[in-house]
Amino acid sequence: MAPHATGTPPSLSPSNSFSGSPITVLASSRAVVAGRITEATIVISTTTGKITTIFHSVLPASDFPPGTPYRDYTPHILLPGLVDAHVHLNEPGRTEWEGFWTGTRAAAFGGVTTVVDMPLNAIPPTTTVANLHEKVEAAQGKCWVDVGFYGGIIPGNADELLPLVDAGVRGFKGFLIDSGVPEFPAVSSNDISLALTALSSAPTTVMFHAEMIPPLSMSVGDVSHTSHPPNVPTGPLNTYQTFLDSRPPSFETYAISEVLSLAHLAPNLPLHIVHLSAIQAIPLLQEARRSGVKITAETCFHYLSLAAEGVEEGDTRHKCCPPIREQSNQHGLWAELKKEGTDGEDGVIKTVVSDHSPCTPDLKLLPEHVDISKSNTSVQEDTKEAEKGDFFAAWGGISSVGLGLSILWTEGQKRDVSIEDVVRWCCKNTAKQVGLGHRKGDLGVGYDGDICVFDDEGEFTVEHSSMLFRNKCSPYENRRLKGVVKETWLRGKRVFSRERGFAEKAGPAGDLLLEPRKHKA
Repeated sequence: MAPHATGTPPSLSPSNSFSGSPITVLASSRAVVAGRITEATIVISTTTGKITTIFHSVLPASDFPPGTPYRDYTPHILLPGLVDAHVHLNEPGRTEWEGFWTGTRAAAFGGVTTVVDMPLNAIPPTTTVANLHEKVEAAQGKCWVDVGFYGGIIPGNADELLPLVDAGVRGFKGFLIDSGVPEFPAVSSNDISLALTALSSAPTTVMFHAEMIPPLSMSVGDVSHTSHPPNVPTGPLNTYQTFLDSRPPSFETYAISEVLSLAHLAPNLPLHIVHLSAIQAIPLLQEARRSGVKITAETCFHYLSLAAEGVEEGDTRHKCCPPIREQSNQHGLWAELKKEGTDGEDGVIKTVVSDHSPCTPDLKLLPEHVDISKSNTSVQEDTKEAEKGDFFAAWGGISSVGLGLSILWTEGQKRDVSIEDVVRWCCKNTAKQVGLGHRKGDLGVGYDGDICVFDDEGEFTVEHSSMLFRNKCSPYENRRLKGVVKETWLRGKRVFSRERGFAEKAGPAGDLLLEPRKHKA
């Protein structure tokens, strides 16, 4: 075996010399292996799709049997395929918003090889085993990357939760505030108690959209424009500051306090706060973790790259919940995120995800002055002029799946972020969070041969050709980003190339990840 090699070297017998090679070999002078950047030659079985050997040097093609598919990607970086653990694919039921085919192609474009689909916005939501089966049936043969599924916690479905674990969901999500869709209502404290009790010993993670209206607030979210004092909006409804005022940090801190007050019901169950926005919640989570509560948080690409001060009047592409907050808040999120993995420190924000939550452009109520394509504006012709640009009436969600790596790398260059940091936040920790840490999120022997070939010096402008999600409506349009995904490999097969496009003849190769979880996060 070559120096610094791990795993079993390929056999050099004559049987390996035919064109249907049993291995594929990818190499580069830079690869992130086991969390560290190094030279690497990675051997992947074409039978199992697993990594069988990693040599910690760049070996030439001549070291492998004749006919072995071999590519040296130097100087580009080989990364583990990203795991986006928070994506709304919306199929079936709202497939015109997004679907498995388009959403997973967009993911592959950005080096994402695994997405985990949220339980709401599809109809029916993933709140029962029967509904999960409908979702799985709708996904068959349409996925360009591997797809896992979350279950939902809603009032009255506590008896469905353990069966959903057995059926293979990778975690659960509940809302403490109106979700925006009637088929996925918010949960009460009693509902949370029932869910935590039911899942207390299960190998899963329970997650919360942590916004909750305090008993007395200056505003009450999306209904504030019809309220009377003191809940009246603070300004025009097409001004972003008015919307920001309506969902203050206290919404997040109050919700997180509620979750923490019930954590004792399941002391061994991992809890997770999705899309953390307000830095005021960080001390609460820090104290809880010091007290032994198993709770983590994620933040999103948009909270780390967009700021309230930069949102133009009426540009509802920026609306999401919790909202994009001020630049000073963004700095605080970065500071906490960078603690994760630092020697001697323990950050509460472990992961970065897209929370890709798309809709048709008409639901964004965009005004005429916002620069979007004619194909998008044409569907808004019947929108009432008074509603255009209304941050309260518009659908809340940011479209960004497949752009996250470049967004994070662009912003990270301003903050001394390393590629190893990105892999920890977007590959290793996200895989662990959803119970896939044994096969996803790292380059190692026995792991899936999921590889993102990343040009860390390349740049591109976000245009329709680089937004492969169904509806090209995103606040990142026309932004210049650094970092280009050159190729995406899924279990040893190239599914996307920046030069050649998708493996159309082969078709979608993604698996549905339905094996029951064995370990908690």
